[in-house]
Amino acid sequence: MGKKEYAALALGEILLRLSTPNNERIVRGDTFQKCAGGAELNVVSGIAALGLRTGIISKVPQNDLGVFVRNHIRFCGVSDDYLVYDKSKNSRLGIYYYENGAYPRKTSVVYDRAYSAINSLTVDDISEDVYSSTRLFHTSGISLALSKELRENVVEIIKKFKENGTKISFDVNFRANLWTEEEARETIETILPYVDILFASEETSRKMFKKTGDLKDVMKSYTTEYGVEIVATTERTIISPKKHHFNSIIYNAKEDCYYQEKPYENIEVVDRIGSGDAYVSGVLYGLLQYDSCEKALQFGNVVSALKNTIPGDVLSTNLNEVTRIMEEHSGQRAASELNR
Repeated sequence: MGKKEYAALALGEILLRLSTPNNERIVRGDTFQKCAGGAELNVVSGIAALGLRTGIISKVPQNDLGVFVRNHIRFCGVSDDYLVYDKSKNSRLGIYYYENGAYPRKTSVVYDRAYSAINSLTVDDISEDVYSSTRLFHTSGISLALSKELRENVVEIIKKFKENGTKISFDVNFRANLWTEEEARETIETILPYVDILFASEETSRKMFKKTGDLKDVMKSYTTEYGVEIVATTERTIISPKKHHFNSIIYNAKEDCYYQEKPYENIEVVDRIGSGDAYVSGVLYGLLQYDSCEKALQFGNVVSALKNTIPGDVLSTNLNEVTRIMEEHSGQRAASELNR
């Protein structure tokens, strides 16, 4: 990948997250803590935290909530150069309400995102220079699912990035409350020939794409059927809402090689929202910085494990912390009780 202004740009909805404090219930509590987040913003925030320049393409209301989002983006070290402001009177920012779980009660989310500003984003809102400004473009199935109008524009944007030689990263990120498995499969199959790096869970591959057989064969099938170069699949074992194991597999078609390492076990989960996005950010950082699937796997696994321990949507870390945890996990460094 040649030198560009950005290492990665992403397109997606930015949401206002309202969380009950501690382990309070949505139906009972009186207060919420607010923060901003969204799958694609979480990804570029993670890459930025590790030291690469990133930006977000999105649309938000031109009001105080839009300013809050802009300030949050900047605080995460992500460029808001391609953030579009909706001046319409009824413009709104999508909201989701988050309730943390404790065994046997599961974590739960309530969405209020219909008719949000992102749905009016069009190709015409975006400056033409964006398509030649980045080494990699990332989006997810969520952006395709929000509305038919947005879907058509996102597909066109993907094609325009691809025409300019940009690597395309796509996370299937299926959400049953946004569209059906059939709708998702039909739409995503049309864009997979443009995708270079694909993130798809085993459950999604088997249920939505109707794939059968060994997981490694399932992953490889995306490369033979659609020409995808790299496929990544996570493996999360949930012991309880507060304790998880995490691992992943990456397949590189050019090398015909699968990459794995030992799992991160007994992760103390503070907030799992955004941990999948953190994984994507780590993988993309490893590919952008090192052009290495081995590094991509290591960074993906460690930042996903780390994000589970951090409240809010967005990964908060730095390269030194991530490197230390990676080295402790691999046995290259002795683990200490405290950082001091």
